[in-house]
Order: sequence, then C-alpha cells, then structure tokens
Amino acid sequence: MSDFYALSEEHQAIRAAVRDLCDAKVAPYAAAVDEEARYPQEAADALLAADFHAPHVPEEYGGAGADALATVLVIEEVARACVSSSLIPAVNKLGSLPVQIAGSEELKQKYLTKLAAGEGGFSYCLSEPDAGSDAGGMKTRAVRDGDEWVLDGVKRWITNAGESKFYTVMAVTDVEKKTRGGVSAFVVEKSDPGVSFGAPEKKLGIKGSPTREVYLDKVRIPADRMIGAEGTGFATAMATLDHTRVTIAAQAVGVAQGALDYALDYAKERQQFGKSIAEFQGLQFMLADMGMKVEAARQMTYAAAGRSERGDKDLTFFGAAAKCFASDVAMEVTVNAVQVLGGYGFTRDYPVERMMRDAKITQIYEGTNQVQRIVMARQLLAGVQSHL
Repeated sequence: MSDFYALSEEHQAIRAAVRDLCDAKVAPYAAAVDEEARYPQEAADALLAADFHAPHVPEEYGGAGADALATVLVIEEVARACVSSSLIPAVNKLGSLPVQIAGSEELKQKYLTKLAAGEGGFSYCLSEPDAGSDAGGMKTRAVRDGDEWVLDGVKRWITNAGESKFYTVMAVTDVEKKTRGGVSAFVVEKSDPGVSFGAPEKKLGIKGSPTREVYLDKVRIPADRMIGAEGTGFATAMATLDHTRVTIAAQAVGVAQGALDYALDYAKERQQFGKSIAEFQGLQFMLADMGMKVEAARQMTYAAAGRSERGDKDLTFFGAAAKCFASDVAMEVTVNAVQVLGGYGFTRDYPVERMMRDAKITQIYEGTNQVQRIVMARQLLAGVQSHL
C-alpha cells in the first residue's frame, strides 16, 4: 500500500512530458482558440505527434497503451493549459471505449488501430434533444434489414462532432425492452451516406471544442458494425461512463490547478498598500482553501483511476464521486481565482475568466452533478463501496 500514494517514475515522466508539450504548443494558442471559437488544431497536431491524442488505446492496436492513471495525467495536464484541447484525448477515450469494452476483435482491429494512427477521432452519441439525464428516453432507432442496420434519429450535445471521423451511436433496436435489452451500440462513420451535422452550439466555455447535433437519416451500416450483442448497448454505455467520468474529474483538476497557479503568481506580484497582496491573511486563507481542495480532488481522481484500471466493483461510486467533487472544486477555485485578480480577472486579457467559463461544463456533461449524487447514493445504499 505504501506505493499507492506516489506516482511511479513512469507516470511522473508522462506528466512532465505532457506539461512541456502543453507549455510550448497548447497554452500559447488557448486564448485565441477561445476568442475565435475554433478547433485547437495546433494542440491536436502536437498531441498526435507525441501520441497523446488517444493514449488509452492498447499497444496491440498500435496505441500507447497508457493505463487509466496515465490517461488521467495526460488529460489533467492538457486541461491545465486549455480545456478545449483536453477534450481531444478525453473524447477519443469516451467514443472508442465501447469498442474496447464490448466490440468484436474485428471492430477493435479496424477502429482502434485507425484511432491510434491518427486517422480520425472518435465521438460518443448518447444524448438526444429529449434524452439527456434520462438517456433511456432516446428515440433514435436502428432497424435490421438483411445484413445491414438502418439508423434514423438525432443526437445532441455531441462533442467534437464534425471533427471526428468515427461515432459510437446508441440506438433503440427493441422499443418494448428499452434500456433492459432494447438499446444497441453501433459504429457510424462520418462518411456514411445520411450522416450530417448541425451548426456548432454557441457555448459559455470550451469554445474550441465543437458541440453539434448529429443527424442520422436512413444511415445504412453493415451488421458487423454493431458493438457487442444486440440489446447490450445501454449496459455498454453505462459501463463506459463509469470509466470516463474519471477523465472529466481529471479535466476539472487540471483547470483548477491552472487557475490556482495563475492566481498564486499574480498574488505575489500585485502590489497594493505598499506590499504584495499575497501578504494579506485574508487572501492567504483563500489561496490555502483553493490549494487544499485541488489536492483533495486530485487524490480522489487518482484513486478512481486506479479503480478504473483494475475494474473494481466500486468504480461506479468512485467515478461519480471523483467527477462530482472535482468539478465542484474546479468551479469554486476558478471563481476564486477571478476574485484574486479583481477587475483584471474579469477581463479577457487574463486567462482565469476563460478557465471559470470552461470549468462550468465539468459539472454538467457525462451526467450532471445531481445525477452523480443519485448514482453515489444508489451505490452506498446497495453497499457497493470499499474502504482503502
């Protein structure tokens, strides 16, 4: 157990490598990406060149073979510089993990290999206009037609839609059964006839990561593009989120750390009443609380990553807890960072207002924090929580 609380040398090296890359090739473009609401192509190119664009893909499919903690470290460090850019490795894992968890060997060979090689990103299509927190209320249908499936429907809030070449799509294959065996998962390609996209959403934050509707109009795909057996899609979707909520926690920790770092540097340099504002106890206490909470969120996130890697039975609780706690911390810390900078924090000339806007989404996507609390309560009441 003594090694549990220390990162291995390999993990420390990964963190250092990603931080160096982000300082050089991600952070310098973060403000422009936000201001112009454009895809962070510089970050995408740099992450791909360093094999950090989808680090979770196993080595047997040409990937880096990063474990859950290493993947968390990559996402955390990228988010520290630019949350929009951190969605590249995060969503590539979210979109492709259903294939990794439940897909046939043929699907894995085809799509995980392409993802690892940088031949296209992977997005995740679960939410719909009328099916957000209640994902089981989806209306997208998939109907069997010989050796093909025909998909019809609309998916909403799809991260990196239009940029990604591959999409994991959840669709109803048996209306009577619904979530209990009536939903199946499929791989849809951007190039499939009948696939189109809505206009990018105009968002509060993560403006560099396009969020669009995905339209499926009589999209015909081969039957072998089904992920897992028919009717297992909802279970696969939920199992995926158990793992990927940890990556949202990592984003939250990263943006909180970025805001804290900036606030600390500013507090030491800013002079008022003849001394640096860092010398005022009121501000010191605020900074202390920020640092304490960021570290608590980080430790919870790393503990959840360990459970994700091992597939522990209490992963559902820990994934929800880490995501919920870390994102609440990120919101608090980024708001306080704006306060530390005062009027300067309220302007776009300084990065903390962007970090505050970006942090908000971590409380919402991959299950709102209200939903996370429902998940945690169910796990606690069912007795599914271990102690270290």
